[in-house]
Order: sequence, then C-alpha cells, then structure tokens
Amino acid sequence: MDTKDTWATAGFGEAAYAALARGMPASEVWSLLLSAMRERAEQRPARALTEQWERDRFVQFSYIDQRTLVELDSHLLAAAADFEAVELSPLAPLGSTSSVALTTQNRVVSTVRGTEVVSDPTNVLALESARRLREDPASVVRFCTSHRCVRAQEVPKVPGFAAHFRMFCMTSAAHERKDQTFVTDALTQHIRTHLQALDRLEQHGYRFPNRRVRLLAIEQREPLAKRIAASIEGVPVAMEPLEKQYYDGLRFMISAHSAAGDDIPLIDGGAFDWLHKLAANHKLVFVASAIGSQLAAYAYRTVPGEKRG
Repeated sequence: MDTKDTWATAGFGEAAYAALARGMPASEVWSLLLSAMRERAEQRPARALTEQWERDRFVQFSYIDQRTLVELDSHLLAAAADFEAVELSPLAPLGSTSSVALTTQNRVVSTVRGTEVVSDPTNVLALESARRLREDPASVVRFCTSHRCVRAQEVPKVPGFAAHFRMFCMTSAAHERKDQTFVTDALTQHIRTHLQALDRLEQHGYRFPNRRVRLLAIEQREPLAKRIAASIEGVPVAMEPLEKQYYDGLRFMISAHSAAGDDIPLIDGGAFDWLHKLAANHKLVFVASAIGSQLAAYAYRTVPGEKRG
C-alpha cells in the first residue's frame, strides 16, 4: 500500500504506517489506539454528541417496532427447532469476516480492541462450528440465531435498507459423508425450514405469495442441485448456473412477492469453504442460510397488531 496516495494516512510516513499495520505487536497497537480514542472522547462537547446522534446512520433507531421483531424472532426460532439457538456477542475477533470470506474489512466496523462488530452471524457460527468439530469430529453441529448486524458499506437510500438490521441465520457443519449426502441433506433441511417459517408467519399477520426457490450450482455440482430440487415440494424450483465465487459450488435463494408486489429475494443460503480454512480440513462441510427478518417485517407484514389464522 502506498500511504502517500490515501487521505486516511496523510501525515504518516510509510514506516510509521507499516509499524501500525504490521510491525508492532497487536497488544501495543490496541493500547495506542485506546489511548488516542480516550483523549478524543474526553474532548468531545455535548453538541458533537447530539449532532452525531442526528446524522450518523450507524446509531439511529431501527425503523421496525421492537415488539414486532421479538414476535417475529419467536416464530423463526420455533420453525428452526432442530437447530441449537444461541445468542451471539455483538463483537467477534478482528478478521472474522474478511479472513475467511470473499469480502473486505472496509465493509466491517472494526474496533480498537482487536475485535469487529458482527456484520454476518454465519461467520461467527463457523468459528464455533470449527471448535466443536475439533473436539468431536463425529458430531453434526447445527446453530440458529437472530442478530442485529452492522455493515459499513453504503446502503441504498430507500425504505427497507439500513446500516444495521436484524437477520435470522441457520448453519450446519459436519464431516462430509458418502455421495456428498451431508451437504445435500443440510441444504434441503435449510430450504424446508425456511419455507415452514414462512408458513408459520402467514398465520400471524404476514403474506408471502408467489414463492419461488432458485438453486444455483457450478457444473460439477449440478447433480447435487438436482437431488435437492427433487426433495422440495409445494413451491416452484428453478435450476440456474452459479457464477459467484463466494459460495462453495451451491447456493439457494427463496423469493416472494411483497405487499407492494415486488419480487424480493428474502432468503439466501449455500455451501461455504470456511471450515476448510478455519480447521485446515477439506473434508468439513459448512452450510449457512439467512432470512432478512427486519426486511420481512417491513415488506411482508400485512396486519399490524393483529393475529390471523
């Protein structure tokens, strides 16, 4: 990196920047940054706090009532009864996202204590899955969680999008089995669970009409996608080629028409190679999926404050 070409490092020499970024022990860097932030905080007048509160997209209230989100979480957790429900810390180890997934740290809110604000719970659940599989290689690890995520990239300035949002995730991890049955069974279970969750929500003031499942696969994994498609009933399933490298050869998306009539890809999931990196074991399989629960409350809730069914 040429520090002379970036406004963020203006005033730093290359040696000073290299020391902060790579040379100094991490504990010394954290202490230095904490000292600087303490002085910054002590110098801030009350006016600066109120001004930031009014303009900073990271600190604003959610646009969905908390009672609605709590009720929604309860239905999603009930649908995912086969998964262990865990409550995550708001923070994760620094690099939890960018070190294993194809993303940049610039999209994550990093802290000065060697941590980062959770931007995607599935990356955190991959860390715990790797730990448990080291302890018990024969186990199958299944998690679910509802979490408020924070992401640093710009978001569209339209209703339904925000810098922080609630997401409901499920993950499955284990050693692969004969004929790749674990990855196909896990993806099938995730798809069925999400569809059952939508069914449940439709009994409580939501509508998800015109549902559609898309199965995306690289050429080598098309036979697996066909096996998954054959296991899904009651909803149209379309097969498509997978181009994005973010997934490990298999991906699914579930869409439905919103109350406004828009076809929104509300649910996304697939297979990932993250455990290959975290556990240095290419026989481990990790499947993760998520529903934008806050978006569901915004775009699909049709009877506010009333139960149906």
